[in-house]
Order: sequence, then structure tokens, then C-alpha cells
Amino acid sequence: MHATFPLLKDTDFPALRRSRLETLQVNLGYRCNQACLHCHVNASPTRKEEMSRDTVDEAIRFLEKSALGSLDLTGGAPELNPHFRYLVEAARGLGVKVIDRCNLTILNEPGHEDLAKFLAGQGVEIVASLPCYLEDNVRSQRGDGVYASSILALQKLNALGYGQPGSGLTMNLVYNPLGPVLPPPQRQLEADYKHELFNRAGVVFNRLYALANMPIQRFGSTLVSRHQFDDYLQLLKGSHREANLDTVMCRSLISVDWRGYVYDCDFNQMLSLPFHGSEQQPVHLRDVDVERLTGAAIAIADHCYGCTAGQGSSCGGALE
Repeated sequence: MHATFPLLKDTDFPALRRSRLETLQVNLGYRCNQACLHCHVNASPTRKEEMSRDTVDEAIRFLEKSALGSLDLTGGAPELNPHFRYLVEAARGLGVKVIDRCNLTILNEPGHEDLAKFLAGQGVEIVASLPCYLEDNVRSQRGDGVYASSILALQKLNALGYGQPGSGLTMNLVYNPLGPVLPPPQRQLEADYKHELFNRAGVVFNRLYALANMPIQRFGSTLVSRHQFDDYLQLLKGSHREANLDTVMCRSLISVDWRGYVYDCDFNQMLSLPFHGSEQQPVHLRDVDVERLTGAAIAIADHCYGCTAGQGSSCGGALE
């Protein structure tokens, strides 16, 4: 795999400082039942990295002392971590909103048949990745059989109340472009998704998040192999919008890796960029003082243009 950080580290991206921390994003491990072309984590079924019970307990203690409102669980497939349900139950017991970044097909894997029911019972918000409403496009990113399994999972979630008006169970979908292009306008794409998925499979959902692909890890390496990296980076830079700087996700979120080390965002985690500009050793979650985060510098590199290009891109979709 081609290393992309050397191509990104010399940057003219505007300096950023953190506002009030609102969300703890925890990567429970890089193992996944899929290996998607656009994956910025380089997750796959062969990855072994996995958060331990002790580190999960550190995350719970951090939630207790920091009084944050949201816990955002990601991976890999976060549900493959054996402590996933323990963490969800603990966070919900503290009154924290839990978001599960779900690839949908995990809900149909052996041993996880009751996972959808568990998520519904805990009131977990689901952010489900579905790169397109057309089967051929999903196959090109994720492989054979993924589209059918994803639709089955969506129907299962709908039957439990997810995406249904008045249920209180939120399910948002995520779109990524197939290649080195910016996503189309989120509002119109959401309308297309809702129309197509309902007509094709009777599926309903709440919101669609349109995310730009990041030029790091598997996707970035693919761009290098295809001699498209420089062109894509110039597209991101040329589409930069200053107004998006006010709402980029790193200003209100910190990202924790499977070992418990902290980064300014999930993308910085994948590049091993030190936390809030520190040149020292990696910072562990147990050593983070929430009160000292506000106003702290955020580590940046050229990949940050992926969040500010065009309509903007974050864990919550377009920034506009």
C-alpha cells in the first residue's frame, strides 16, 4: 500500500482551534466483514486490532467525568468488538446518545442475528453506509451480495421502527462517491435515495449524509496507483470554502483509537497525526483534560481539504 501522509504533510490549510467538546468518537477496532474500496481505515476481515475491555472501561470513565452528550462508535465494524454491547449499555445508562456507524451487512452475519433488536432496544442512532441505491454501484465498491444484504438489513431495521415517523429511532444513510469526485448536493441526493429505496424495496430512513472520500489509506493508495492522487487533491483544494471551517467535525469531537490514544479526528488517527498539534508522545484518553481542550490547536494536513471542499463533509454529512 502506498503511504499518502508524505504527500499531505506540507500544507497551507488554515489553522484551526477547538471549540467546546461535544462528542467522543471511539474506534473499537479495524476488523470488518467487508473491505470497501473507499475505506479510509483500510478495514478488512483480516485486521486484528481490537479495543480491550480495560480501554473500553477508560472510555466509560471519560464519559462519566466529562458529561459529554454523544458517543460515536466506529471501526471497522464496531459491532465485531466483543465489548460493543457492554459499552453501548453503559453509555446509555449515563444518558449519553450513542451513534453506531453500521455497514448494515453485519446485521445478517452469523452470531449477530439479534443485533438490530439490541440497537433498537437501547435507542441507538444508526448511521448506515450505503454508497448507492443502485446494485451495480454498490457491487463496484463493496463486492457481490452486499447490496442484497444491505437492503435486507434496512428492511429489518424498518420493521423495528428505525426511520419510521414518531418511532424515536433514527436511521441515517451515508453516501460516498465511486471515485475521485466530490459528492453531489446532499439535499437532492437524499430525495433521490428516498424515492428509489422506497419504490425498489419499501425502505424508509431519516437523513442522507453525503461524504467526500479522503485521500488516505486504501482510497488514497488507489489514487496513487492510478496516478490520480495529485488531480484529486487539487480538486479538493480548488473547491475549498472558508465558511466550512466553522463547522468541521474536529472542532467539537475527539477520536480514540483501539489502544485508547486520542486524535483530533478519525482521519488524523489513520495518519497518526499527533493530538492537537503536540509533537510529544501519543496522548492517552485517561490523560485528557476536557477543560483544557477548548481553544487548543488542531493538527492539520492537506487531507483536511476533504472536509471543506464544496458543500463540506463531516461525520454528519454536508456542512452547508
